[in-house]
Amino acid sequence: MKKAMLYICLCFIGGFIILSQWEKPQDQTTVKYFPLDEEKRFEETTTSLTLLSESDHDEYDIQWKTESLIDEPIYLRQDVSLLYSDGQLKGILSKWKESGQNLFQDTEVHGEDSSHYQAITFHHGELHYPDDKIKSIQDMSKAELYVIDSPLTPLESFEIPENDTQKDWKKTLDHATNQQLHYEWNQLIGHFQINKTQYEVIPLTSLPDYETKPFPSLTADQTLQVIGQLWEGLYKNYVLTFTTKDNDKDETIKSYVPLVLADKKGTHLVVLFENSKGEKEKLIQRYPFSSTD
Repeated sequence: MKKAMLYICLCFIGGFIILSQWEKPQDQTTVKYFPLDEEKRFEETTTSLTLLSESDHDEYDIQWKTESLIDEPIYLRQDVSLLYSDGQLKGILSKWKESGQNLFQDTEVHGEDSSHYQAITFHHGELHYPDDKIKSIQDMSKAELYVIDSPLTPLESFEIPENDTQKDWKKTLDHATNQQLHYEWNQLIGHFQINKTQYEVIPLTSLPDYETKPFPSLTADQTLQVIGQLWEGLYKNYVLTFTTKDNDKDETIKSYVPLVLADKKGTHLVVLFENSKGEKEKLIQRYPFSSTD
């Protein structure tokens, strides 16, 4: 069988990494929500961050990996992963293929100084059945890593602090990240004149928590549908702004973790972020059902 074409685009923008892989022309890539399949599930989905080694003074490399496994090929498979360093977008991994089964992504990311890394991955699959029935499967996975690069101690990393020194570093890095993110989010909230008290505030990196707890006034099943539709919008309006060819590769990207605002009455959600050009964006996703359904 003739091998499908594999095209890899690797771009560095001030330390920003994009790795996209596909087996069809790029303009066919998409994340599309369809009703969730009640029978088919992913067997395993994972995202991991691992400190590899010190590459130079105050510099090091991190291995960033994602994988998703199912028991047989389906019509379309796609995974997209976002990496943030101290709240700022560090890179994107995106891979898809038709008649796909298992997907693996693996790259190394260069880092400097002590930092808190967070990765979130959306795993997606599309299944076609007779009579033009289309369904989808989805899952999310996440990982985080604290890297401590201090002149007083050897280079080290941890996910969960195991001693008082690591607890102090976690507290320091979390404070710095949260301070930056809240500043950025308040700028967005003020720009769009949003009343934050009407919403449950959810950083995108915390979205996987809502696979096991519902959005306000929604059921668990409704929440999963909203999450799938949310990623459809994020991929088109957020991810692709960084990975398309017309993106300005000469500018340093300073986009931060998007903020998801879930309406407490269960009618809609709002997503706030800055795109690849530094423009403030607001997405409104109205639920296809009311909170009383």
